Formats: sequence, C-alpha cells, structure tokens
Amino acid sequence: MASIDNHLSTAELQALDAAHHLHPFTDSAALNKKGARVITRAEGVYLTDSEGLRLLDGMAGLWCVNIGYGRAELGEVAQRQMNQLPYYNTFFQTSHPPAITLAAKLAELAPGDLNHVFYAGSGSEANDTNLRMVRHYWASQGKPEKSIIISRKNAYHGSSVGSGSLGGMTGIHAQGGMPIPGIVHIDQPYWYREGGDLSPEEFGLERARQLELEIERLGEENVAAFIAEPIQGAGGVIIPPATYWPEIQRICDAHEILLIVDEVITGFGRTGKWFGTEFYDLKPDIVTIAKGLSSGYLPIGGSLVSDRMIAGLEAAGEFAHGYTFSGHPVTCAVALENLRILEDEKIVERVETDTAPYLQKRWAELGDHPLVGEARMVGLMGALELTPDKSARAKFAADEGTVGLIGRETCFGNGLVMRHVGDKMILSPPLVINHEEIDALIELAVKSLDETHAAAKAQGLMVAG
Repeated sequence: MASIDNHLSTAELQALDAAHHLHPFTDSAALNKKGARVITRAEGVYLTDSEGLRLLDGMAGLWCVNIGYGRAELGEVAQRQMNQLPYYNTFFQTSHPPAITLAAKLAELAPGDLNHVFYAGSGSEANDTNLRMVRHYWASQGKPEKSIIISRKNAYHGSSVGSGSLGGMTGIHAQGGMPIPGIVHIDQPYWYREGGDLSPEEFGLERARQLELEIERLGEENVAAFIAEPIQGAGGVIIPPATYWPEIQRICDAHEILLIVDEVITGFGRTGKWFGTEFYDLKPDIVTIAKGLSSGYLPIGGSLVSDRMIAGLEAAGEFAHGYTFSGHPVTCAVALENLRILEDEKIVERVETDTAPYLQKRWAELGDHPLVGEARMVGLMGALELTPDKSARAKFAADEGTVGLIGRETCFGNGLVMRHVGDKMILSPPLVINHEEIDALIELAVKSLDETHAAAKAQGLMVAG
C-alpha cells in the first residue's frame, strides 16, 4: 500500500511542495521562498500542522467543512461504496443507487420546486453548467436571443473560463481573456464601502434597481438570467441590505428573467437555514450547490433545477453536456451521509437557535476595537472591516490588503485561521463549533487585532486614503 510521507520533516515537505506543486490563487515564487504551511491532521474545529501547532479553523477549510473534521462515518461509507461500486458514469442512459438516492434527498431538502439535480464535481463546474443550461432553456422556448447573463462586480462563481466570467472579480478577469462575451456585471450591494450618504435601505434599492436598468438597456428579449450569491462570500462577506433581495426577486419576476442563486457557500446550514434562498425568501430557477454538500470530504457540486425549467429542457430533447464524474457513486454516498449527520444531529437548527446568535453577539463586540469599522455577520459567516478611521468608514492610504495581510498572518501565528479579503477579515467556522470554542476564537481574534493594530501603527499604516 502506498504511504503518505508524513514522516518527512517540514523542510523536506516544503521543498517537495515547492518543486512540484502549483497552488491555487498563489504567487508561487513568493510561497516557495517562504515555504507552505503543511497541515497534517484535523479533528472537530481544529487543525494541526507539521510543526505540531494547533489552529482553530475559522474558515471551515474553504467555507465547506460544515460537520467538522474527523467524522469517521464518512470514511466508512466511502469504503463500503468503494468496495461495492467504486465508479460508474451516468451517461448512456444509466444510473446507480447513490446518485438516485442523493437526488431524491436534495429534492426533499430544497425549497420550492427545485426537484431536480444535474451533478458536477465543483461549484465552478456547476456554474458552467448553469451558463449553458439557461441558454439552452431559452432556445428550447423559441427565444435563442435570450442569452445574456447579468452578474455582479466582485461576485465569485468559480475560476474556470465560464464560471470566472460569471463572477465579477477583476483579478480573475485580468488573466485568460475573461469575461467571455454575453456576460455583463452591475454593482454589488456593499453598503459599508460604497453606500456613501445613503441609508442601507436606500442603497439596497438603488443597487437592486441597477438590474432593472441593465435589463432595459440590453432589452428584456436578450437577457437570459441574473446570477448572484445570497451573501457574497469570497468578495468579503457582503451582506445586502434588507431591501435588496425582495426588489431583485420582483424585477426578475416582472421581466421574465431566470434567477440563479449561487449557494456554494450559503447552502447546507451556513445561514441557519438549509439554504440562503430560505433565509431571504427567494424563488430561484436554479441553485448552485457544492462545498457543504459533502462538508468538503469529497469533491461534489451540482445545479438544483426547478420544475418549470425541466419541463422546457425535456421538451427540447438531449442536453449535450456532462462530466465524467457527474454523480460519482462514492461522492454521492459520502454526501448522503453528510446530510444524514446534519439532519440527525440537528446541526442546522442548532446554528439558527444557538451557536449563530452566540457567535454574532461575541463578534459584534469586536466592532468596538479601534481597528474595526464594522463587525457584520449572518448565520456563521462574518466580516470585520479594518479601517484607520471608524467614523468615516475610511480606506487605508496603503495599497488595499496591506493591513489585511498583516491581520491574516498574525491570526495564523496565534493559532487562528481567518482569511483576509483586501482589508477585511472574514470568518466561516465549522457549523459544529460550540460556545467554548467560540470564546476561544474571539479571544484569539482580539489578540490578533491588538497585534495587527500595533503593527499597523508602528509601520505608519494608520492613515486614511
């Protein structure tokens, strides 16, 4: 049996990593000079690296380890499925019990008439599917000209050519010839940084109505769909004002525009509801899923599709699209066991009634820190806006992300995984985090903020731009 080289020293592992491993979203030369942090074990909400440092994982891996690390049940299910049917495809008019059973379970859990799933291997793949599916749907309705997708600036929908184009991140668009034609972007509902003198309620309506103005500019007959995350995760946990989503839903309904809700992060309990669409009372035509579907234990994604769309797609005959690993039997079996744990242990309900309110109360306390302009949170996902001037909601004069990076590195050094997006610190812990662990997280966050503030002052960075 092949073994994983955990017996190697950290330096040896880092040297191999630098020699052969290309990391996502990484300056390889800078990382190789520094050396990657090597994670070797995990249990509950804690990671352990190759030097024995224990870290509280405030990001649930990459927004995904909802049930926490070390649940042996998922490994046992994977082994049983490996022994019974390790792989078969779902092409050629075939299927298998794990794909069938998971599809039925997702239809049971999903709100509204989202009774069908098209499997993918990730959220990026699923959003590529959505791009093709909505265009194929309108063609099946005799309206092939309805092909433009409207998205938002600073949205994240993946990093493949299609999904990266759907997203609105300038760093992604600057590489690889994106966005591809037929995708346009409107402004994001980011009140803290872009709201100016408007109230959050006024700003939410203004940003939502940009969708209607863009539909009018492009022509309703040319617009296929609007895609958005309920809460922008990778963009910095941008929580829209309360007025935003009701107006977006009204506009989509009024203009015969399909609504695609990207729930790769918000799905499966992150907001305290099974889906963010329930939290915001939305009626989407497609919901993108991944991450928490398997709690990250194995890669899986998919598109939940409404009855209305399926009727049109079925009438059109073959949908010439699919992936080798669509509905992989082992990943489907693991996802089913993950959903069973979430249900049987009432983890989503506990988030809504217990851990989210407690973390939100403790998180709000961080808003009093002199470095923090805003501490916001929905469910178990939140952000801290770092600022040199709280009253003015000011940016730093230094390049964006300079202070945020200090914050991230300080957190890691103190044994807390928090991510920075520009000069925002963001949080998304496993859904199983308890009160004691929340208290430990806040204690580490305060320590890290104090040290970041001191470093920023010492480096002359506490200057508004």
